[in-house]
Amino acid sequence: MLEVSLVAGGERSVGKFFRDVVQEMKRVSWPTRKELTRYTWVVLGTVAFISVFFFVVDYGISELVRILLG
Repeated sequence: MLEVSLVAGGERSVGKFFRDVVQEMKRVSWPTRKELTRYTWVVLGTVAFISVFFFVVDYGISELVRILLG
């Protein structure tokens, strides 16, 4: 991928790309520490809930198959 951009636009285009990336990163609205902590707990809670849900469903289906097959 890098070779294609070097051939097509020269080395200046690679430098411009990285300068543009730096400029874009400065424009990003980053979350505060409090927001980031809250989002992290929401994600961890959701993952835990879904894990337990699928464990219960899997266990239920396994028991049902075990009963049906004998």
